[in-house]
Amino acid sequence: MSPASSLLSPHAPRRILPLLLPLRLSSSAVSAPAHAMPRRRDGAKPPPRKWKPKAADASPSSASASAAAEVAEPLGNMNLAPQAPQPVAGAGPAQLWVPRGYTTSASTSASSAVTAERDGVATGKLSSIFKAAPEFQVDNSTFTEAQIRATFYPKFENEKSDQETRTRMIEMVSHGLANLEVTLKHSGSLFMYAGSQGGAYAKNSFGNVYTAVGVFVLGRLFREAWGKEAPKMQAEFNDFLEKKRVSISMELVTAVLGDHGQRPKDDYAVVTAVTELGHGKPKFYSTPEVIAFCRKWRLPTNHVWLFSTRKSATSFFAAYDALCEEGTATPVCKALDEIADIAVPGSKDHVKVQGEILEGLVARIVSRQSSVQMEEVLRNFPEPPFDGVDSDLGPSLREICAANRSDEKQQIKALLENVGASMCPDHLDWFGNNGLDAQSRNADKSVVTKFLQAHPTDYATKKLQEMIRLMKQRHFSAAFKCYWNYHKIDSLSNDNLYYKMVIHVHNDSVFRRYQQEMRKNQGLWPLYRGFFVDINLFKASNKKAAELAKDGDALLKNINGALDSNSSAVDGLADEDSNLMVKLKFLTYKLRTFLIRNGLSTLFKDGPSAYRTYYLRQMKIWGTSAGKQRELSKMAVYIRRKYGNKPLSSSTYLSEAEPFLEQYAKRSAANQALIGAAGNLVQTENFLAILDAERDEEGDLRVEHGASPSSSVSTPVDVVPKTEGLIVFFPGIPGCAKSALCKEILNTPGGLGDNRPLHSLMGDLIKGRYWQKVADERKKKPARITLADKNAPNEEVWRQASSTSNHRKQFLHVFWFNSKTNSTIEIKLRSHSFQIEDMCGSTKAAAVPVVPDSEGTDANPFSLDALAVFMFRVLQRVNHPGNLDKASPNAGYVLLMFYHLYDGKNRREFENELYERFGSLVKMPLLKPDRAPLPGAVKAILDEGISLFRLHQSRHGRAEPSKGAYAKEWAQWEQRLRATLLGNADYLNSIQVPFDYAVKEVLEQLKAVAKGDLKTPDTGKRKFGNIMFAAVRLTPPEILGLLRKVAEEDFALNSFLNEIKLEDNLNKAHVTLAHKRGHGVAAVASYGIYQHQEVPVSFNALYYTDKMAALEAQLGAVNGEQINSMNEWPHTTLWTAPGVTAKEANTLPQLVSEGKAKRVPIDPPITLSGVVDFY
Repeated sequence: MSPASSLLSPHAPRRILPLLLPLRLSSSAVSAPAHAMPRRRDGAKPPPRKWKPKAADASPSSASASAAAEVAEPLGNMNLAPQAPQPVAGAGPAQLWVPRGYTTSASTSASSAVTAERDGVATGKLSSIFKAAPEFQVDNSTFTEAQIRATFYPKFENEKSDQETRTRMIEMVSHGLANLEVTLKHSGSLFMYAGSQGGAYAKNSFGNVYTAVGVFVLGRLFREAWGKEAPKMQAEFNDFLEKKRVSISMELVTAVLGDHGQRPKDDYAVVTAVTELGHGKPKFYSTPEVIAFCRKWRLPTNHVWLFSTRKSATSFFAAYDALCEEGTATPVCKALDEIADIAVPGSKDHVKVQGEILEGLVARIVSRQSSVQMEEVLRNFPEPPFDGVDSDLGPSLREICAANRSDEKQQIKALLENVGASMCPDHLDWFGNNGLDAQSRNADKSVVTKFLQAHPTDYATKKLQEMIRLMKQRHFSAAFKCYWNYHKIDSLSNDNLYYKMVIHVHNDSVFRRYQQEMRKNQGLWPLYRGFFVDINLFKASNKKAAELAKDGDALLKNINGALDSNSSAVDGLADEDSNLMVKLKFLTYKLRTFLIRNGLSTLFKDGPSAYRTYYLRQMKIWGTSAGKQRELSKMAVYIRRKYGNKPLSSSTYLSEAEPFLEQYAKRSAANQALIGAAGNLVQTENFLAILDAERDEEGDLRVEHGASPSSSVSTPVDVVPKTEGLIVFFPGIPGCAKSALCKEILNTPGGLGDNRPLHSLMGDLIKGRYWQKVADERKKKPARITLADKNAPNEEVWRQASSTSNHRKQFLHVFWFNSKTNSTIEIKLRSHSFQIEDMCGSTKAAAVPVVPDSEGTDANPFSLDALAVFMFRVLQRVNHPGNLDKASPNAGYVLLMFYHLYDGKNRREFENELYERFGSLVKMPLLKPDRAPLPGAVKAILDEGISLFRLHQSRHGRAEPSKGAYAKEWAQWEQRLRATLLGNADYLNSIQVPFDYAVKEVLEQLKAVAKGDLKTPDTGKRKFGNIMFAAVRLTPPEILGLLRKVAEEDFALNSFLNEIKLEDNLNKAHVTLAHKRGHGVAAVASYGIYQHQEVPVSFNALYYTDKMAALEAQLGAVNGEQINSMNEWPHTTLWTAPGVTAKEANTLPQLVSEGKAKRVPIDPPITLSGVVDFY
């Protein structure tokens, strides 16, 4: 038997599968014998694995053959010698699974004995080392080695909008550059495992109940799969992960770690990534490799679909659009199975283990060879048997948690002891070394600094230092938490220290900003999600230090990018394209999590009215159809009636939401479609894991800040009716000339070109709450145009104030010196978005933001050039009503404060969010495009001020700048700022566009908005959801013209058309191609490839009765492909009498045959042009 075929045999359980990248299996390899499908726990056989090769690829192509041959060589070169299993302490009787009655942690287990044996180092010595560690000094003999221990995929933020990403994905598939891969998004938490010594990790932590639950579930999966062989295979698996330096990532779905979208019926996990860590940059297995790996070890895999043609890719996105508001697991999987070119069902049936509520789908671009690889894997790696399904697996996760309710430690201990010593031989990551205080695992904060100062021993360490150093220099919102590595306690000494570092990114915007840094520096390693690093700091003797330094220099000189050779391209794809990914979530899940669970704090703190404002705003951002927005207030009333003002825990919210949703869904089919699925509530109160209330591993218990909306409503023209008002407001910075602009608008003859009156309210002259004053004035005269002359902070600040988890009113405190009263004034800037949006609804007004035009930076919509001009203008002011002028000693600080309110968004993101929220945007010209670069002195003083502001903010928060530790630095910087800007006055004056030109441009744009002539700029997004049918759209005037010609020669028809007043009533017309309810989602989605394409439509007869009328249609072709309607009788309905549905027009041919309707031939047929679209 060849090495490759030996590897594929399921009868060689001890052979390790060190999969290489990329995996391509030889088609000549001997296939493993097929096994009977394993029985599921519910007794049903799983659905068969299937793939659907394209007709054109019925025989293997030469490309496929060569692709398979390419990998036969690396597989043949693997060392496939059998390996004896590692001896396991306590093997034998101790490895027998305890009976179900055993659910406590009182008895002694083998793992306890192993743990005690590992604690051989004297506690006193360890304590001494820990105490001395802060005094560890870095010098020329100090070196460090860092190795990534576990990680998940980097979080890539698409620079393009969702729609642009979709378009690019379809283009790549159409041109044969890539395939589109889609997987299910299970609703759980991230769990990573690198072996018993490598460690178990959650998203941002380890050594807690999250990881204990993960280890237990993983161990139980081995029991289900391997039966009596499980202890041996667990030990071999741990040994493989550690020796090969591999980590696996799983979606951990349980009912004991808090509620997500639906409580799972069973506790399970699905492998989502396998990472080869090696000694360089992590390499992630392709999906075919993951499936091969999992089938080797009998681990559960996800549901996967591959789309390799333009038709299937466009059909996928159309199917999602049709299902996104009411999709559940069964119809979604059924539709994608019908559309995909290759469909591989998951080992765990989502409906049976999780339920019908489906969080979403993940679509990403993968190599064109993935189809070939997948087919090879499915042929050569049959689904493995599950030998332990009918065995006694011991107490379940829920039973153990229920029996150990005293505290978190007790639960952890019980879970780890029940999983067995072969899976978890020690508990060091959870409980440390015996005799030491629990807090001793935390290392001092100087470890990171010492790590960055020490000499790197290898390339990987150097790159990790580079990454961390850059993040700290850029002040990215991330923590680098270090802990003692108890797995290395036997090697610890005062000159040899071992740590575990957790890289915890606090804000998703950090990933975006880091991505931008990677574009500037191609050598940077990615910033991963779930990022854990082992660090060794040590002293070397003079001789050893010289050798290490010499080796390190030689290594760095000889790198030549070899270790990063595949960082810029993957299988021929450009880096940006290789990372294209879009997450597509379903409303049935978002309704439960983002709208109900995350809104509970608003409901209980601020009442049903505020809650309604919250969820309607969320649904508006998503572009949810109006019909889905009306019923959530009933949920609020139901909960408040039962609980009063007692808050409902977000971790157990489903205990109340599920019964309500179940009852509500039963009332009507429409309600059922909104809810998706409800009922069969799993009661968790008796076995919920004991969690730290402040800890949230996944982060989705918070409101969805900054989430890219899956859609937005776009209209061809934003018309402002004259009966409605208009609010013009300014997301700007002091010095942007908004007050001067408002004066010019007020003094413009004719205003904005209509009869509505104009008025302006200047913020610096209003006492009290400015936006409340604006609202009061608008209520008096709702139809007028209001110029809100006040700087309104940007969208991100609005959302933080109105949608934070605690929903307290938030203020920004600003201090400056009042030269008239010789005193310091504190100004509170209240959040504005809620007031503006609320005013739009309460006073029937549209809101139009006016923003200074600027290129922006990577993380701010305003460039440093713009900031310099704003500061220069403020420092020219005299006697400013708001006391922010040349006499203000901290004017520079105030402008920096405003500037940082916009931090975290680049210009495009800032403008897109304004477009989505308000429908239009007016840009005020500011800087000349052909200006000279910003002088070095000006840039330097601004950079210095920004750094000083961040230092002050991190140490003193909102404190007045003159009272903090940097008071002296602030005073000196303010003086130098004035001198620098005044010294460059000629430059700063020269780069500004003339003010009268700026006023003219703004007026033209505002007049266009007021008249309804301004089209909403294309932000690359469109309304996705709620597709009901595909049709050919026709133009009503052309239809009416056709009817006039036909009626000229038919008096009866002419009388009929006049009687029903068709010209007044025909507002739209179409020929239905397929309907979601009648023909299915896949049928509707199949027309996605023709969307927006013109198609000829020939009409050859008119049918009518006294209740309805329709034209018989015959469709033509698009690019040579005939378009066919799935209706038996293709037609366009022209009119129906009151009480008659359009669907009844399908009966007209039958009525004609029965003599109950008239048919008027059109000879010769008249052909019009239509457009294929979705409705």
